Amino acid sequence: MEAGAKRRGLVLGGLVFSLVPIFYLHVMSAGQLDPVSDVISDYVFVRNGTEWLAATSLSLAAVSALLAVNLRRVGRSAQWLIGVWSAGLTVSTIFPTDPTGAPTSMSGYIHRYAGAVMFAALPAAGLLIARKFPALFGIAITATVSSTAFMVSHVSFVGFEARGLTERVLFVTLYGLLFAIAATQLRRTT
Repeated sequence: MEAGAKRRGLVLGGLVFSLVPIFYLHVMSAGQLDPVSDVISDYVFVRNGTEWLAATSLSLAAVSALLAVNLRRVGRSAQWLIGVWSAGLTVSTIFPTDPTGAPTSMSGYIHRYAGAVMFAALPAAGLLIARKFPALFGIAITATVSSTAFMVSHVSFVGFEARGLTERVLFVTLYGLLFAIAATQLRRTT
């Protein structure tokens, strides 16, 4: 098996693996956090949440970086944007969020802006990749709309109380986009 095919297999396996800790957190913290209003970053405040969330974020960052390596033929801009997504995941893991209602710390600001950058970068990469692989256009547009909705939900005058729900929808679409890109790359070599 060629090195590129092995990397693509690792990407798909890594994407599946990164889902396990976050799924566990959702089940384990039922009743502690409200998935409609509490964002995913708030899982750091449940028992062992920091470790489980870091496992998801860092494995997703690593697998995304590996996916970017596989995109040489698609273009440097898409590779770079997926690298920015990966770096944003890493930074937001290193600098956790603040508890809801607490004053925003330096770590909280870094976390917030790293999140904004990463949530803009991956949908943009998807749109660039969709130019070469039109089958990805629908999921790339969905990721872009979901990302915009989540970021708008943070604007103070909106008064939107479903940030957690919009972020979960966003993550579903981002995972869908990553799986679709990985599958497209895998099909190219078979």
